[in-house]
Amino acid sequence: MAGYDRRHFLKASAKTLMGITLGSAALRSFAQEQLQASDPTAEALKYTPKSPQANAICGNCMYIQGKEGEQYRPCAIFPGKLVNKDGWCTAWVKRPG
Repeated sequence: MAGYDRRHFLKASAKTLMGITLGSAALRSFAQEQLQASDPTAEALKYTPKSPQANAICGNCMYIQGKEGEQYRPCAIFPGKLVNKDGWCTAWVKRPG
């Protein structure tokens, strides 16, 4: 009987771990949506998806994250949102280098 209990526990643990892993991946992908200029934080920081300055864009800001070359990427200033690499906000700081 102890073998059955251990086996049952291991199966349940594996299913729980798989559920947590898949669930968190689904939440992460769901949370990544494009930042809208009407978002309250975006309004406060005057975010615009098209920068008025050619040399000051989200794509060369120190806060942008993600894969280089993608049009929409995560930003440390707007957690869970994707910014346009051609955008700009008042938190913009030129990336070193």
